[in-house]
Amino acid sequence: MRRAGGLFPDIVSFRNLLEAERRAARGKRDRPTVQAFEMDLERELIRLQEALASHSYQPGPFVTFEVHDPKRRAICAAPFRDRVVHHAVCDVLEPVFERRACHDSYACRRGKGSHAAIRRAQAFARRWPYVLKCDVRRFFASVDHEVLRTLLRRVLKDRAVLALLDRIIDHPPPDALPGRGLPIGNLTSQHFANLVLGELDHHVKDRLALPAYIRYMDDFLLFGDGKARLHELHAEVRRFLRERLRLELKASLAPVNPVSEGIGFLGFRVYPRTIRLNQRTRRRFLRKVRGIERAYQIGAIDLGALSSRAASLYAHVGHADSYRLRRRVCATSIIDG
Repeated sequence: MRRAGGLFPDIVSFRNLLEAERRAARGKRDRPTVQAFEMDLERELIRLQEALASHSYQPGPFVTFEVHDPKRRAICAAPFRDRVVHHAVCDVLEPVFERRACHDSYACRRGKGSHAAIRRAQAFARRWPYVLKCDVRRFFASVDHEVLRTLLRRVLKDRAVLALLDRIIDHPPPDALPGRGLPIGNLTSQHFANLVLGELDHHVKDRLALPAYIRYMDDFLLFGDGKARLHELHAEVRRFLRERLRLELKASLAPVNPVSEGIGFLGFRVYPRTIRLNQRTRRRFLRKVRGIERAYQIGAIDLGALSSRAASLYAHVGHADSYRLRRRVCATSIIDG
């Protein structure tokens, strides 16, 4: 496939930066940093455009905080100005990356997402008796910058775009090892992750000829007819990640389980004929419902925000067989579920 070029003018165009700002600000316009940027929006965008066009743009310092949803993760939040740049870059490069993506990669892609991945996992569970579940050890902290740069140069030939991406890559999280690491909170990191692990996707699907494979970011499932074959694939995947991408699987030995026992994946328990919530997702749902109720009762959010947030929570758990849970919560809630 031919490398893409001539993209830098599209990235730094005022129209693209304006649309990128709108995307970056969506749902965050009550934050002081966003409000300060939008107070003089045209001038801020012109300054940003000039810095990008003159190649003098430098990313700003991160704000680091932890989340526990569901796993404990250190999130590095870039300044709002940098998030505008990330959206401007990704809006232009996303179609280029998409043309090279594997069908069964589901994270950070239009028309995909976690719920589509769950449905695909169930479809495979109905056809194949065994599953192997894998994930990459400390993936974002371990991404090798040299590997990433090499892959970007296979896809892009625009030197100005590559120089901008190098500048973003060379601004890793504060605790990163030399030459490694991507900040989890950056939009660019999600696309870089898909580019790196896209190599694994094509290796498994094209070279190893495994039809039943799903990846959501650094978690992936392999389905097969027998345990022995899946154990062989596990060894091959581990070798490929280590030698080609300089990454490691979390477990050197992973169990191959019958799909009839259920597959823990993305907060759900997937069976061939049903999908259930895992305990952590169930507890998080209950906690968030009570949290938005309290926020409404003390006046922190209005009725519209309460309704939209509740609808999102109920829709998420509605992808599992959770009717009884939803009815029970509705019976004791101020929210009409």
